[in-house]
Amino acid sequence: MSPFGPISDVMVEAPGGGRLLIAPNDEVARFLAGTYRFDSVAVTPVEAVRRPERLHVVAGPLRSDLIIGRRGWLGLLLRAVPRRVATAPAWAALIDPLARAALPGVRTRGSAGSGRREWYGAWDLHQLLSVTASWQGIDLGAMADVCPPVRFGFGSTPRRPSLVRLTTTIQLPTPPLDLTARHGDISG
Repeated sequence: MSPFGPISDVMVEAPGGGRLLIAPNDEVARFLAGTYRFDSVAVTPVEAVRRPERLHVVAGPLRSDLIIGRRGWLGLLLRAVPRRVATAPAWAALIDPLARAALPGVRTRGSAGSGRREWYGAWDLHQLLSVTASWQGIDLGAMADVCPPVRFGFGSTPRRPSLVRLTTTIQLPTPPLDLTARHGDISG
């Protein structure tokens, strides 16, 4: 469970390589910017509405409508794994080599920096049939493969546009243990 409750955010990589985070509030923006790499951050409402076979997202200058396709063989396989197992960091570490082989660029464990370790526990995958999207009112064109891979953290997305449902586990670095006594003299 997120310490922020349910959240929606958007990570955008522009054709020139600039990485933008669109976050719903300052607290989420600070946390995500401390976990992943961005060139800029915008704090603005992020609305993601999921309906059967559709996802509508509005975030700052982004407007998008996604038509969700069927669950393919990999989605069926992911759904067969009990969610408690699929979202466990140990499972993500175990299947990382398989994910790398099946979906080049995809990783299920690693670190985006700042000493934070992460695990992605995928539990569903659907192909996207179509995407209609605009940025600042300008149409973004036809849906295309994700190429080159995005660079927010240690892994990218599936090359073919997909809707992946997953649980992200982030382990924060442990502060060093301070064994310095914080009391006065002890006498007997």
